[in-house]
Formats: sequence, structure tokens, C-alpha cells
Amino acid sequence: MSDAFAQAFKDEARELLADLEEALLEMEENPADLGLVGRVFRTMHTIKGSGAMFGFDDIASFTHNVETVYDLVRNGELAVSKELVNLSLAARDRILAMLEAAEGGAPADAQRNEEVIRGFRALVPSQDGNVAPPDAEGVREEVDSSAPLVTYRIRFKPEAGIFASGSNPLSLLRELQELGPCSIVANTCDMQALDALDPELCYLYWDVILSTSAGRDAIDDVFIFVADSCELSVTVVDDGTMDDAGGGYKKLGEILIERGDLTPQQMDELLGKQKRFGELAVESGLVNATTITSALVEQQHVKEMRQERQAQTQSQEAASSIRVSADKLDLLVNLVGELVTVQARLSLVAQELKRHTELVSVAEEVERLTNDLRDNALDIRMLPIGATFSKFKRLVRDLSAELGKEIDLTTEGADTELDKTVIEKLNDPLVHIIRNSIDHGVETPQERLAKGKSKTGSLHLAAVHSGDSVLITIRDDGAGLNVDAIRAKAIERKIIPAGSDLPDRDIWQLIFAPGFSTAAKVTSVSGRGVGMDVVKQAIEGLRGSIDVKSEPDRGTSITLKIPLTLAIIESLLVQIGKDRFVMPLAMVDECILLTEKEIEQGHGRDILLVREKLVPYVPLRKMFRIEGKAPAIQQVVICQLEGKRVGLVVDWVIGEHQTVIKSLGRMYQQVEGMSGATILGDGSVALILDVPAIFKTAEGAA
Repeated sequence: MSDAFAQAFKDEARELLADLEEALLEMEENPADLGLVGRVFRTMHTIKGSGAMFGFDDIASFTHNVETVYDLVRNGELAVSKELVNLSLAARDRILAMLEAAEGGAPADAQRNEEVIRGFRALVPSQDGNVAPPDAEGVREEVDSSAPLVTYRIRFKPEAGIFASGSNPLSLLRELQELGPCSIVANTCDMQALDALDPELCYLYWDVILSTSAGRDAIDDVFIFVADSCELSVTVVDDGTMDDAGGGYKKLGEILIERGDLTPQQMDELLGKQKRFGELAVESGLVNATTITSALVEQQHVKEMRQERQAQTQSQEAASSIRVSADKLDLLVNLVGELVTVQARLSLVAQELKRHTELVSVAEEVERLTNDLRDNALDIRMLPIGATFSKFKRLVRDLSAELGKEIDLTTEGADTELDKTVIEKLNDPLVHIIRNSIDHGVETPQERLAKGKSKTGSLHLAAVHSGDSVLITIRDDGAGLNVDAIRAKAIERKIIPAGSDLPDRDIWQLIFAPGFSTAAKVTSVSGRGVGMDVVKQAIEGLRGSIDVKSEPDRGTSITLKIPLTLAIIESLLVQIGKDRFVMPLAMVDECILLTEKEIEQGHGRDILLVREKLVPYVPLRKMFRIEGKAPAIQQVVICQLEGKRVGLVVDWVIGEHQTVIKSLGRMYQQVEGMSGATILGDGSVALILDVPAIFKTAEGAA
């Protein structure tokens, strides 16, 4: 088997497992939604079929057991329960473990796999005439996949003595299943009491809803040897070209009339009563419960087929897509970055040779094309953050259950896009924040009721664009941050001096201090002081910032401000002496002049009065020990940092610059105040300033 095909299966399987987890969590909230049940079944069926095709027999065999149970759920023979969802999530984890084992990871726990399979088998009711789904071979390949799927309603009622001829009705039904997606309901209305039952007679008949492109003749061929010993009716209920708008189908009463199970007059009488139609039909004795189940299965089957056909049509109309390795995308962006640098150099040369008008014209055209290529290359790497948000539903579900809490997770802005690299690095910080909110923020149901709150807590994730950044907010409606407890712990750990009178905003930021925790005891969730400091390091590593707001008994809100991309950014180019530096333009508020007189008015303190407000600043020439004398009039670049305005003093502000970020070598990675470097148009190197780190160093030296 080609490695490329195997890798394609692994990639697709991971996507399917992510979708499966989301569908299972939605199904837990809406157990009556048969559309979600069908979605889970189809995902399992796809994983099983593709796994068998590409040689992942362990995955195919394991998934077949899960698929069997969901076929029963889909046919109304088994109800969705908490136990089923728990087992299904465990099965999803086992399939992922088998995938990782196939990629060279730790071997999958065979004993745990068997435990999950036994759990599913325990849910399967005893055999009652319904047919198990087909095995791993799946649908027959001879069926013409290019022809439209036509849905047939089939009623197969064999004579009571059909067994005497050596025919097995279940074998015939299995043949039907090989023709395409199939729903089967066994009608037991003619079943006799046990003492009157003749084991050599058949008391069942079957209603089948089959979607196939094989045609009517293929169906007739299945029953060719029993045509004289059964009642068989085959009716087209959806020819594959009918209007798919809304994905709906006929009402229950219409189906029963078409089948001959009810008359129009009987339906009108039932509709005059204020109950569900199916309940009324059964209570009146006009039809039995199995007949209603059969009609409902037909209704759901055709509805699913129309929805699936509609989705396929929309997918075909949408722009086609291809799967590309992330390494290739990274290489493309790196090459575009090099091109941006060369373009800047070309523009610089063109400015120096202005008399060559043709060269200037070419340089301007190259600049325009380079900007377009840069924007498109970065757009290719942009992904919606919704996929990351969806992962946290499982985390919230499992952790809240472990802690005995009830929490609803809601999301907003799932279509907000971020660079792939940024999203990957955001996962761990978001996990830490969510775990912290669930453990420390949201109260237990008993505590919430005592405070007059709903016993179910709320955790809200939101993402929204803000200029060239994205704001991600994690908000809970819990107890809020205990300012007194945080202050006392900070004094105990000597993070702040005793008697210090910090405002609440600064106290809240202390939760990000290394080793800080207010938990009374260490648990599997928290208490070791590891987590929130990791969050701050990760966000600062992304050149982002964190804002915290909290109200007692109203909850806490943590907002992360993250740049859209880490590859190419708009920046401000500044100069100190002969050295040039860049800083992210998104952080810059304004630039103002700083005279020698204003420096003297500070009386030795690095403070500047800007529109009646004091702004602290850091003289970069002094911090970086750059030799030479500063000009008489310097410039202050005022930045926004954690909600405060702070300044960086430089000799000159050159202007905006398109910065291609390059990592520093190992020898320079620990240099404080620098987050990277870039190559300017003249070939020289400019260091990228790490503004938060600069002010952290300045505060420590003060």
C-alpha cells in the first residue's frame, strides 16, 4: 500500500474524528435529533470503510462494532443515552490512539479497546428479526456511482411457509443492503404468543427504504427466486432529482396513506385531536407502533439523503480545494518573505536612480505584485479558530463532570481567521485558562444556588478581529477573582512588599506570576502554581497581550490580543545612533517629540506629561548602552501595553516598514528586549523590539 494513500487516510481520519467528537457532544444535548445520529453513523462508516481499504484492519474491525450499535439507534431500536455518548467518546479516543500507534507512537492499549467493545455489545438488544449492518466490505463496487441515488420504498412480506423452500429472508435483506444506504424495520404485528408460535413459520414482514443507483432491475433480481412466495411492492419515493430545498420530506400521515396503512378519512379524524399524529394513530388501533416506526424511518432516511445530496451540490458549486502539506505552505511564506526583502532593496535602488524612470516604474510594479503575493500567501495559511473552539467542548464536559459542576460552553466568532502557526501555539494557553476558569471560577451547583444563581455555570469563548490583531475572550459567570486572597498570597511569596496598595487591575495580573496559586491543596487539575505563568509566556511569545477584568460573584473575563500572523508584519522603523530597530505597528499609539528641557522637568525620573497625563518612558540608548550623544530633540514612541500608555525613546522615527520576521540564533535567543530580526532593503539587519520585555526589564531595574 502506498505511503501517500496511507497518509491521506490518516489525515482524513483525524478530521473525521474531530467532526465525530463535535457531533457526539451535540447529540448528547439533543438526543432526539436523528440527523446527528446519522452524522455519527456516516462518520463511523467512512472510517471503517477507508480503514479496511488502506490496510488499517484494527481500526476497521473496532469501528464496525460501534457502527453496528449506531445502526440500531438510527433505526429506532436503541435510544441515545449518556452511557452511549460516553462509550462513543471513548471509542473515538481509542481510534485516535490506534492512528497514533500506526504513526510510530505508543502501542494502542488492546485491553482498553476490548473493554470499549464489550461496552457497546452490552447495549445491543437481543436479536428480534432486524438485520445487522453489512460487514467491512461495504457497498458493492459495481453500483454506478455516477448515476443519481434513487430512493425506493420496499415492502417485503414473505409467505408464512417460506422457510420450507430453503429461503432465508435475512439473506435477501443483506443483498439489498449491498445496493446502497438502507434502513430496515421488521414488522411484528403478526407475531404469535410464545405457546402458539410455530418455529417453522415466518411471522415477520419488512419495510425497507433503499437508496441506490443500481436501478429497479437490481432490486427485482434480489427477490427473483421468492417472487411467487411473497408479497412484494417497490415504489420510488425520491428519484434523486426532486427539490432538495430545506431537505424535508412528506409528513407522517401522507406516508401512511401512500402505503395503504390509513385512509384519508381516518387521517382527517386523527388530525382533529391535539396529540402527535403517530400517537393518535396507534391509540386508535388503526395501525400498530411498528408501522409508525417504519414510516418514521422512511421519513428520516429520505430527509437524510436529500440533505446529503444538497450538501454535495453546494460543495461542487464551491471552489474546489486540495490538501497541501503545512511544510510546503511554510516554505512558500518564507520565499515570499525573501521576495519582500529583495523588493524593498529594489525600491531603494530605484529611489537612488530616479533619473531612470523605467527602472522606477518597474520597481513600483514589482512592489504592487509583491504586496498582492504576500497577502495571498498569508491568506492561504489563515484558518478559522472555530476548529480550536470545538476541541474545548470535550474538555469542559469531562472536567466539569470530574469536579461535580454543571457548565454550559458557548462560542462566538468561530469563523474568525488566524495564521495556522498562531492557532497551533494558542491551544495550550487556552486550555490552561479554561481549566482555571472551571476549577477556580465557576462554583459548584450548591454554591451557585445559595448565591441565587442558576445551578448551571456559563463559560463563553469569543473571537473578533481588531485591526491587524484578534481579540480572544474567555469569560465565566463564576465567583470572580478574590483580590484579598491574591494579595495575601503574593505577599507571602514575596512577589509584592507587605503593605503595598496596588489597584485591583495590577492585583489581577499577579495570577500570571511564576509558581503562583491560591488553591488550598494540590489536585489533578490545579494547585501546583504551573499554568497561568505558562499562559503569559506563550502569549508574549506571540507578541500578544493579556487583559483581565473581574467582578465579585459576577465572573472573570480574560482577553488575549494576538497578532494575525507571525510571518510578515507591519512595523515602525526607528533609529538610535547608527543602529536601526523595528517594533510592531499594532502596538504604537503615537509619536511625539522629547526635548532636553522636558527631560530636565522630570527631575531624574523617566516621566513625560502628555495631554495632562503622565506617561513613563524607557530611554533605549541608555538601556542598550549605545555610544554617542543623543540629538537635542529625541522622539518618543508611545505604545499600548496591558491597558497602559508607555513610551520608548529613540533618536529618529524613520517610518512604516514591512517586516519579514527572522528568528535569532541560539546565542542570542536569551537576549532580553529582542524578539527577532529582519533584513532591510539595503541589506543591513534591524532587530525587532520586544516591547513587553523591555518594560519588564526597566521595572525590575527601577
